[in-house]
Amino acid sequence: MPVGSQTGHGTLDSLRDVNAILRFFFYPNPGNAGYAKPTMTALLILCGLLVAGSFAIRAWRGRLTNPVSKKLSRSWSSATFWFGVTGIVMVVSRVEGIQFLAMRFLWVLWFAALLLYAVLQIRLFRTRFYEVLPQAEAVDPREKYLPKRKKH
Repeated sequence: MPVGSQTGHGTLDSLRDVNAILRFFFYPNPGNAGYAKPTMTALLILCGLLVAGSFAIRAWRGRLTNPVSKKLSRSWSSATFWFGVTGIVMVVSRVEGIQFLAMRFLWVLWFAALLLYAVLQIRLFRTRFYEVLPQAEAVDPREKYLPKRKKH
């Protein structure tokens, strides 16, 4: 007996597909991961760069002179640090086989939160960043001929 859509059970096949997708993302211990795998190595490097970047952002923020950009970049250092640390914990738990922390869905949430944070910070920076420009006094050549204001 043929399997699949040839049997006329298209909904059964689609349920199997949905079940396979859900199992892929929500299986508590997906396994098949090692530190030498390119995906795990890339994720470890990315998370390590986030942790190192948090210290670089803190040093950069200390040298800022514009108070507006200093205020807008206040949370960047701690956010990149914690995104990096949670990513490292998830990579280690995936490789070491710690159940529920190794779920692929947590990586989906992690990337979604990172993307949402970055988009919100970019929007905030674009809408609220301004520079206070020095005001130049207008010099009017007629001013020396005009009467002075009275002081009370």
